[in-house]
Amino acid sequence: MLRAEPDSNRQSPDSICEADLTAGGEAMQSMDPEPAMLAARIAGAVAGALVSLAYMMPKGAREAVARAIAGIVSGLVFGAPAGVALAQWMGVSGLLSRTETLLTGSAAASMTAWWVLGALARIADRTGRGPRA
Repeated sequence: MLRAEPDSNRQSPDSICEADLTAGGEAMQSMDPEPAMLAARIAGAVAGALVSLAYMMPKGAREAVARAIAGIVSGLVFGAPAGVALAQWMGVSGLLSRTETLLTGSAAASMTAWWVLGALARIADRTGRGPRA
């Protein structure tokens, strides 16, 4: 029977996902986020929404609130995977700290959600008017 043995020569984790999921070869026991990592996610998500606000202004308060909430939530949820993917795609994963990767990923996910919702709102607004006279 084959048995998996923990590798004693294992180097440091290559990504924040691997670092979060393993601790000395064992599965992580707690799902509670570290306060610094949570702060990085929140800061990145809010920064992404604020930067997007400068480039694509919402037409009303309702659209602004909906896009801001969606941007912040998507930055919190998808910040880590987006940051890891961006860092690997750009070839800088070894140069960025975990906090920088989370901050970057959260901002990117937030900006993407803001822009996608803005574009969808404008498309829906144009197609929902009916024929022009």
